[in-house]
Amino acid sequence: MLAHNDINIVTCAAGILSNLTCNNGRNKMIVCQVGGIEALVRTILQAGDREDITEPAVCALRHLTSRHPEAEMAQNAVRLHYGLPVLVKLLHPPSRWPLIKAVIGLMRNLALCPANHAPLREQGALPRLIQLLMRAHQDTQRRASMGSTSSQGGYVDGVRMEEIVEGTVGALHILARDAHNRAVIRSLNCIPLFVQLLYSNIENIQRVAAGVLCELAQDKESAEIIEAEGATAPLTELLHSRNEGVATYAAAVLFRMSEDKPQDYKKRLSVELTSSLCRADAMPWAEPHDLHDPGMMMMPPDEPQYRGEGMFSHHSSVSSVHSGQHSTMGRQPHQGKASSEFTFVTMATKVCS
Repeated sequence: MLAHNDINIVTCAAGILSNLTCNNGRNKMIVCQVGGIEALVRTILQAGDREDITEPAVCALRHLTSRHPEAEMAQNAVRLHYGLPVLVKLLHPPSRWPLIKAVIGLMRNLALCPANHAPLREQGALPRLIQLLMRAHQDTQRRASMGSTSSQGGYVDGVRMEEIVEGTVGALHILARDAHNRAVIRSLNCIPLFVQLLYSNIENIQRVAAGVLCELAQDKESAEIIEAEGATAPLTELLHSRNEGVATYAAAVLFRMSEDKPQDYKKRLSVELTSSLCRADAMPWAEPHDLHDPGMMMMPPDEPQYRGEGMFSHHSSVSSVHSGQHSTMGRQPHQGKASSEFTFVTMATKVCS
């Protein structure tokens, strides 16, 4: 159906595939096994600027590249069928925010495959993601200063700019696993913004900001910039977050920032961090399972539809904050107590490895 000459049939087929692959692992595997990745990439290439086709097709690819046994194959297949250039192009005008949001989510999934890191960098994905981040952040700041009295609230074309901030930083977090990508991100002078996002009142934005800083702090130059931007205070505050992902990323960044400090300083910091990470309810605290793969901790659920839903719907950081609840993504039952400096060091350095 995707290869049909009737544009209306192609549009419907793309929408159907997007819905069929939503939170359905069996359907995802079937679509992958019958050549669905190639067909969807080809459809996007041929659709041009017809967003009624490209948006559901991108959403279907986003579903197919996460949370099922064939996901890694699908992440590679998008690259092998020459999908990366067109996806980066769709991050630029005239694409509207719903399509851009979908592409950002797909790009974040594709970044889970190390073989995609260099090609995405070579296609210019990093500077464009940062441009979108800054644009969305400026919009949220402007609305906050105006009191956001508009009847549309924080939505632009049905998309909250907070979702774009969360999505772009989440994608950059995974892309920053690559050393060359970290150097590019550092050169684009966005570390101050990442530090500023630690002060966000949205838990998921705090988490992705701490996560990308955790990756960047692997490099001495970046760690020094992070410290110079005043990250120590908000990171120390985030140690007390009820979200274990936030607390653990914050701890890891602080520890990496201390690597060139005197041994006495490092020992005091280790003791302080270990104490801070103990739960107030006296339950033993340990690294959540998902932190063995930090990317999985940020994996949003599939959307029930390709239109009118946020990238992080149902588990949205925005909705959880406004409802007074805390996101539980990335939280697991406690398993053991970090009771020594060695335990904490192992934990902190393992977070972003």
